[in-house]
Amino acid sequence: MLSGAGDADPKAFTESIRGTARSVEMIPVAAMPGAGSIWMSKTEIPWEVLDICIYGFDKVDGKSDSADADAVTRPTKPYIAMDRGFGHAGWPANSVSFKNANGFCQWLSAKSGKHYRLPTVAEWKHACEMGKISADAVGDFAWFDENSDGTTHKVGTKKVDAQGLHDLYGNLAEWCVQPDGTGVVLGGSYREAKNEIGCSAFAVDSPKWNRTDPQIPKSIWWLADAGWIGFRVVCDGPVAAPVAPINPPVPVTPKPQ
Repeated sequence: MLSGAGDADPKAFTESIRGTARSVEMIPVAAMPGAGSIWMSKTEIPWEVLDICIYGFDKVDGKSDSADADAVTRPTKPYIAMDRGFGHAGWPANSVSFKNANGFCQWLSAKSGKHYRLPTVAEWKHACEMGKISADAVGDFAWFDENSDGTTHKVGTKKVDAQGLHDLYGNLAEWCVQPDGTGVVLGGSYREAKNEIGCSAFAVDSPKWNRTDPQIPKSIWWLADAGWIGFRVVCDGPVAAPVAPINPPVPVTPKPQ
């Protein structure tokens, strides 16, 4: 695993997705005590980025420029419009299952050569607390029941917090990983009241989030009854691991003169 532990002054970077014109902005966030630096996506992952993974928009004639990325099991195409009519390009990808969010991280890791993943609960809560949003200023930073009109909104339309992140709570609740490896969503969403969103808001993965899915078996990638769930990603370091050449050069012993 890559680590940012040695970075005295970590800098933001942009992850350009090869084969497309899309990218993900990654922001360094305050390290937890005793841990190395990590980078979080500046916004929740929007539809136009997740769509690349789902529909293979990075491929030409069925192949991309990364055999490793092509080998990753990508989420199946949704059977209905999972954006719920809220909006697509520029809007956060919603109705996404824990498996779907993890699958995207695996694909982006293979595509970039870096290590992308979902944040742990501890990492997300620490980033949230370091965002330093006061209770009386929440409306400047988050979408919630009283100001959302019952819908998600484009990513990045509210102010950034003290760490440079948008919508860490509100808009969509975000998938995180618990110590036992299972998923939980944190932060609250556009559906919750202003006093119900925040660093301590959470909901545990539940079968009821996919209760009305008509498919048999039910989708493992999409949540028919949880249009309020999305995700952002974490990267452990901005430098890709070295890629071994396909045909490494054979060392040549110089002949004695």
